[in-house]
Amino acid sequence: MFTGIVEELGEIAELTDLGDAARIAVRGKTVTTDARHGDSIAVNGVCLTVVDVDGDTFTADVMKETLDRSSLGVLAPGDPVNLERAALVSSRLGGHIVQGHVDGVGTIVAREPAEHWEVVTFALPASLERYVVEKGSITIDGVSLTVALVNESPASSSAPSLASSPVAVSPVGEITFSVSLIPTTLALTTLGHKGIGAPVNLEVDVIAKYVEKLLGSRSQRTANGAEEGRE
Repeated sequence: MFTGIVEELGEIAELTDLGDAARIAVRGKTVTTDARHGDSIAVNGVCLTVVDVDGDTFTADVMKETLDRSSLGVLAPGDPVNLERAALVSSRLGGHIVQGHVDGVGTIVAREPAEHWEVVTFALPASLERYVVEKGSITIDGVSLTVALVNESPASSSAPSLASSPVAVSPVGEITFSVSLIPTTLALTTLGHKGIGAPVNLEVDVIAKYVEKLLGSRSQRTANGAEEGRE
């Protein structure tokens, strides 16, 4: 489990195509200080298992499922990545509960700089629209953020469509959402460097998914009970 509080901005050292998988080498001085084989490290919000550690670089294997459902497949050597080690039971939950399981890939459709912060707007895959609410939590490239605004209008027509992206993702819906980024987030994470059209990994609040599942099961049981009562 993670908290969405990025520990450092690392760098892709090497990426090897294995056909139906990839081996990724990531450079990060902080996260490798105590990293061991089998540990979990989130790379742009994707939970990866450490295979080996060599100095300030760790390697991890990325299966096809992960490449298809995240933006890791479009990374190249030299690209910056957000890094976070798994949370300790004794640590503070500075962000929110983050699993490192990407739900979909969004895209940046607008950036509006202000004097002391920047508002960034993202297009959502249609399948995730129902999980994103104002003042709710969302993880973007591994960063725990609060949704400032949900925009129920089509994404900008000038922004690249995810349908044409090299990343295999769900179609973009008609809802976008915005977050406000403070200077620290802009300086110390990938979100301060990505431009319009850049893909981002999204993980919605896991609590929302469980609540939906439980309510759906209860509604189904109620419906089944009503059907039996009419027989």
